[in-house]
Amino acid sequence: MKKLFRIILAYIRQTDLWLWILCVGLSGFSALLLLGIVDSRRVPDVGMRTVMVQCLATGLGCFCALCLSKIDYHTLAKLWKLHIPAAYGLVLLTFFIGEGTQERLADKSWIRLPFVNLTIQPAEFLKLSFILAFAYHLNKVREYINRPVHLLLLCVHGAIPVLLIHMQGDDGTALVFAAIFAAMLFAAGLNLRYVFGAIFVAVVGFPILWFRVLSDYQKNRFLILFDPLADPQGDYYQQYWAKLAIGSGKVWGKGIFSEDHRYVPMIHNDFIIAFIGESLGYVGCMAVLVVLTILFVKILVNSRLAEDFLGQMICIGVFAMFSAQAVINIGMCISLLPVIGITLPFLSYGGSSVLASYLGMGFILSVYMRNPKNLFSD
Repeated sequence: MKKLFRIILAYIRQTDLWLWILCVGLSGFSALLLLGIVDSRRVPDVGMRTVMVQCLATGLGCFCALCLSKIDYHTLAKLWKLHIPAAYGLVLLTFFIGEGTQERLADKSWIRLPFVNLTIQPAEFLKLSFILAFAYHLNKVREYINRPVHLLLLCVHGAIPVLLIHMQGDDGTALVFAAIFAAMLFAAGLNLRYVFGAIFVAVVGFPILWFRVLSDYQKNRFLILFDPLADPQGDYYQQYWAKLAIGSGKVWGKGIFSEDHRYVPMIHNDFIIAFIGESLGYVGCMAVLVVLTILFVKILVNSRLAEDFLGQMICIGVFAMFSAQAVINIGMCISLLPVIGITLPFLSYGGSSVLASYLGMGFILSVYMRNPKNLFSD
């Protein structure tokens, strides 16, 4: 017993305790919110099983994060030949046996697990595999990153998952992949002339994207933001009721277990911020934003403490994944961005999302614990 206690104490001394507190605290808050949604009985498909799945995913995620934190991140990155084919293989499998959800039938991003009534979203785990592999690639060509040949290969590396997930029908996750790629490439030392060149190409190519690539349905998701009352019961339906819910919470909210909650589609998942706003008001929303901001800043601080360039890139990749998801999710909930189906890290319901978030946290802990200052703290 004493030996076990010493092992636990040694781990606490070496690990990033504040990162654990922030992530587990957000997960605990998520479970409380889901209990409130279940108690309100406004969402027919959300019951105690939803809370149990979220707690199970959190427990499994914490265990995986702990295990990953004990593995050298150099080893994790070098194993890209194993995890990259597995991750891409699972995503490709969705093109044959993929399933959609009741709200997103056209998006066949989930695979049903045999023998249990559960599904996984392989794209969530591909994000983590991509971060490790791309960080390893950047580390290999660090000194030559601005040479055209190497930059082209890096762009191809980043474009493959973006295009694959777009073809799958999950444009929201494809956008997160693009954000991860851009953030890691920029942080690696990309010359500003390439950045301005990319912006120029994006501006020039936007008309082509609008008229040749986007469907009428996708265009309407953008157009409705400028005239929301034109179709409050159609494409703007979710955002319309989400804004009403957030506004009805006023300053302090109605309470998590209030009997006066509105029905908002996907309020337990993509629109969890609507329930926070209604339950805890403006104060609650701001508190959540502050905690998320502290978490993101903590990850950036850890990137600065990393012992080498590879560790820095892994931290930047996880930071970009979390922050992009948060910005897109909150932006669509308050009608600043179109609805594209992105979860809020650690808070939204979703076993794959929660597990992937904790795996990303495991990467950060691995980097943190291999800093010489922490490695010999015992």
